[in-house]
Amino acid sequence: MKVLAISGSLRSGSYNTQLLRAAEELLPPEVDFVLYQGLKAVPPYDEDDDVQPAPPAVAALRGAVAEADAVLFATPEYNSSIPGSLKNALDWVSRPPATNALRNKPVAVVGASTGAFGAVWAQAELRKVLAAIGARVVDGEVAVGHAPTRFDEHGRLEDESLQEQLQETIEALLAEAESRSLILA
Repeated sequence: MKVLAISGSLRSGSYNTQLLRAAEELLPPEVDFVLYQGLKAVPPYDEDDDVQPAPPAVAALRGAVAEADAVLFATPEYNSSIPGSLKNALDWVSRPPATNALRNKPVAVVGASTGAFGAVWAQAELRKVLAAIGARVVDGEVAVGHAPTRFDEHGRLEDESLQEQLQETIEALLAEAESRSLILA
């Protein structure tokens, strides 16, 4: 099984990328974890550019999503919503609507922010967008507020309660992906 992880933050020291790395440590050894690193290269969505072949960064993103059995998103919160770069990438992946790479794909959403609420509004917005695209959004919420104080100097998530929430979310995501693979078999 392959889990693709996409951080909505482009910053090199991103707390959301650290959160995805914490999730990786909780995965069973037989699960292949892939951290997508090309979000910054995805051009602004323009229907005039949505042709075949797709722009290289778009083709790479669509291919990575298509190859994954499940996708784990981590989003920061910018102005009470998701970052523009993440929404832009999802606009590309959502095409064509009936056969896009996220249609019926199990996805989960987590988030971290420097504020007190752990990107809960952004997570809700991202779940809404993913559902509209046709993804199978699993239940589970991990809201890492005050993120600078939640990770140790090696980037590991220190809060046991948050680790448990992350574990439950991962288990729900893997169960949904397993269920989907049985249906498709």
